[in-house]
Amino acid sequence: MSAVPNVSEGIYDARQLGAAKTVVLGIQHTFAMFGATVLVPLITGLSVPTTLLCAGLGTLLFHLITKGKVPAFLGSSFAFLGGFAIVAPKLADANGELTVPNAEMLPYACGGVVFAGLLYLLMSGLITIFGVGKIMRLFPPVVTGPIIIAIGLILAPSAISNCQTNWLLAIVALGTVVICNIWGKGMVKILPILLGVVVSYLVALVTGAVDFAAINEAKWFGLPVSGAAMAKFDLSAILTIMPIALATMMEHIGDIAAISATTGKNYIREPGLHRTLLGDGLATSLAGFLGGPANTTYGENTGVLALTKIYDPIVMRIAACFAILLSFCPKFGAAVNTVPAGIVGGVSFILYGMISAIGVRNVVENQVDFTNSRNLIIAAVILVSALGFNSIGGISFAVGSATVSLSGLAVAAILGILLNAVLPGNDYSFDSTEKGEQGLNLQV
Repeated sequence: MSAVPNVSEGIYDARQLGAAKTVVLGIQHTFAMFGATVLVPLITGLSVPTTLLCAGLGTLLFHLITKGKVPAFLGSSFAFLGGFAIVAPKLADANGELTVPNAEMLPYACGGVVFAGLLYLLMSGLITIFGVGKIMRLFPPVVTGPIIIAIGLILAPSAISNCQTNWLLAIVALGTVVICNIWGKGMVKILPILLGVVVSYLVALVTGAVDFAAINEAKWFGLPVSGAAMAKFDLSAILTIMPIALATMMEHIGDIAAISATTGKNYIREPGLHRTLLGDGLATSLAGFLGGPANTTYGENTGVLALTKIYDPIVMRIAACFAILLSFCPKFGAAVNTVPAGIVGGVSFILYGMISAIGVRNVVENQVDFTNSRNLIIAAVILVSALGFNSIGGISFAVGSATVSLSGLAVAAILGILLNAVLPGNDYSFDSTEKGEQGLNLQV
């Protein structure tokens, strides 16, 4: 009789469990990422099947580049919602509510995502050449923290706009997320967004707020990528979306540190932060090119690792394969798109606030000293630039025969990085030997 694996110590080779259990564990990771991953296309108007395909392909690409050593799943990033809202704002429906996807501008936002992913590649190369410590001095928490805070605040009006379409559904969704996250146990605590959508959707069914016409018309099988939705490129959109990568790279570092702390292996050192950033960046560029949202390492799946203590990266690759299979079912995507705007608003209500709160947590956990005038000035300029310039539609200027437009978020990122570089007193030091959580996680 074979020995029963000691799960309490963690399992790094899932073959001990047998093929059937390993597949079930992979499916569990698919459910863990599902709620947050499909919420991004619901908010932005992107395709749900394309998003699932990009999550699956991006995860497999990440594992290839990191030599299959890091148990991470890559799903849709919430951090880029602010950029999408600026480049491709929702259009008004028959009732005057801003709920209609901006199909004309979404490809340009995806083009910006492609270049945001390339910024990861640049960072990876610089770390390889100069070392992680020198490069991270350019992006300390006093810069990235306020940028993240601004992202959440810029998005706040759109959450209220969606809530106004149906406050009952919004309140039910919001309340369910809070209850599951605070009082839930086990998987209930890990999947608050998914449960919030499910519970409020049941209320929507009872109250007749769901239209099933699109599901009946959709086919069971179809290609998840449309040529019309693939990336297009515009300099203004690129300059709006690209700076967000500065914040998500910090998120990536925090997630890799959290996975390291969970599994007891330091992935920042091996396979190395340069490889994990390269994998995340290429996955993001691939997603943008295909017409999907940016990818990011998912905290929900790290939570599942901690719960199950099954640390074999193969379970993530199985989850990625299931995401790809789901992407080829248009009827499934149509079902997801029947979620009323009020539910999206209710979930976004807390989600956008948590993005800003995570920015606050970032500066607190890294002990940013705001009695220091240098730090106070940098944070102040970032916040006022992001919110102020966003309120007037950003700034535009001519470069030769081309007109360049910078969003408030882009202006804020540029000014923050420049001020941090020129003002004396930058004493930030990044420790690559630490296994604990050093950064942030934009996932709920």
